[in-house]
Amino acid sequence: MEFGTAEYQMRIRKTKAKMTEKGIEVLLITDPANINYLSGYDAWSFYVHQMLVIIDDEDQPLWIGREQDANGAKLTTWLFHENIFPYPDEYVQSTIKHPMDYVAEILEQIGQNKRSIGVEMENYYFSAKCYERLKIGLPNATFKDASLLVNWVRLIKSNKEIEFMKRAAKIAELSMLKGIERIDVGIRECDVAAEIFHTQIKGTKEFGGDYPAIVPLLPSGERTSTPHLTWTDDPYETGDIVTLELAGCYKRYHSPLARTVSIGKPAEKVQALSDIVVEGLNNCLTMIKPGIACEEIEDTFRKTIAKIGATKESRLGYAMGLNYPPDWGEHTASIRKGDKTILQPNMTFHLIPGIWLDQYGFEASESIVITENGCETLASLPRELFIKDGFLKSIS
Repeated sequence: MEFGTAEYQMRIRKTKAKMTEKGIEVLLITDPANINYLSGYDAWSFYVHQMLVIIDDEDQPLWIGREQDANGAKLTTWLFHENIFPYPDEYVQSTIKHPMDYVAEILEQIGQNKRSIGVEMENYYFSAKCYERLKIGLPNATFKDASLLVNWVRLIKSNKEIEFMKRAAKIAELSMLKGIERIDVGIRECDVAAEIFHTQIKGTKEFGGDYPAIVPLLPSGERTSTPHLTWTDDPYETGDIVTLELAGCYKRYHSPLARTVSIGKPAEKVQALSDIVVEGLNNCLTMIKPGIACEEIEDTFRKTIAKIGATKESRLGYAMGLNYPPDWGEHTASIRKGDKTILQPNMTFHLIPGIWLDQYGFEASESIVITENGCETLASLPRELFIKDGFLKSIS
């Protein structure tokens, strides 16, 4: 349990207020980040069904999960042990029984089977089968879509959460520097990825790292025309462009970072693209402050890159922080046209103005926290295109 009981109770109160707004009396949470946020539970057990149950008139949530994971709940959460309900292993990946059958039985036993129940419909961890079995097991309940309810509560971080993200940012810096240092002619992409992984987990002398929600993304050459490729076992060649997107992670809190490397002198078109993207990123960082809308940031970047005729159709960034695979984003506010979410202090975003063209691309990103008067980058590294020509010239 990484936070004091008082902070978890405050998070529960905010969640219950959102539940009241939506007419939800019982909230079933299956997103592992939301389970962690409200209970402290932290284990690699999200490959099987697990749940946190918030009941409007109960002080503590209920944890429901696999029997062999129950001790993990006792060790990592602030919950009373009697609020931990393990289901037998016969429910695991069975064609006869389903964990949601067990959940329905528990809710009926404690008199919650006729209430308004919210479920996270838009969720990697809540399947169509889950929903169908709950409806069969709780025929007298009214089900409501509670997608992202807790995610929006998570949008504004506590000071301790920000502290964790700053630690993650330090790990991100070290991991990025290690990747840039190792990229060179004849070095295999997989060997660079291995060095990055090692640094992400090792962390610093003061604190270690955690596994990030996304693996390092390391496309090179023409593969930089798209952002979400990982690595191959091919060696780098002179003239390759390499984009690196990775994150430091500390206690499940992330700080993503992206940079781009040129092995040798870059083509003029690559240099021009990198210059305008960095200019747009810098302009955004200068204008960001509380009280403006997310879409205003996107407008600033769009107007900057228009000077060379460039466009960007994908979003410019998103809220992020606490998470588990497969994503470090919170799925709430996005920095894009039409998003009128108003910035407030202690919101955190990954601002990633990458541009991917038909045969090459460029990325330079920053994780930021909104402050009282502007914004602060969590990491501190040069944003310009890193050029490697025998040695790393641009890092000095």
